[in-house]
Amino acid sequence: MNWKKTNRQIHYWGSVIIIIPVLIVIGTGLLLQVKKQLTWVQPATVKTSARELSLDFSQILEAATTVEQAGIKSWADVDRLDVRPGKGVTKIRAKNRWEIQIHNDSAAVLAVNYRRSDLIESIHDGSWFHDDAKLWLFLPAAVILLVLSLTGLYMFTVSLPAKIRQRKRQTALKTKPA
Repeated sequence: MNWKKTNRQIHYWGSVIIIIPVLIVIGTGLLLQVKKQLTWVQPATVKTSARELSLDFSQILEAATTVEQAGIKSWADVDRLDVRPGKGVTKIRAKNRWEIQIHNDSAAVLAVNYRRSDLIESIHDGSWFHDDAKLWLFLPAAVILLVLSLTGLYMFTVSLPAKIRQRKRQTALKTKPA
């Protein structure tokens, strides 16, 4: 078996197999890296002076139901609550990805924004495509990418220096006087 030829074939076919999942992971990963800087991805968190949550759950739900875009009518419409005592705000995320930020003391609505980071995360890990895509598409792509990285490292550290030494020897033989 010719290891160099096999290594090149692994690189060729491995890259063809994984190109789409890897481009998806890289593209969404770049967006997630800057999600705090891009309010289009994740809305900025409003800060208040209230450092303790003095609201109860009924007050939080009542504040959330006042925002039409979020479509919250009951707790069944709420995906999660994110209480930030240090910032004096509670974030209410609706299942339709709208985020409401309310004051931790007065329950006043401070901000209403569409939050894309959860959608981007689900695309990033493959779960947006299908529940099994994470395990049967994105995980194998990651394993193949690891193999490509290792074989590429081999080509760079072993094959490339050997070719350079071979070219130097050939050049030296051609220029050597007879």
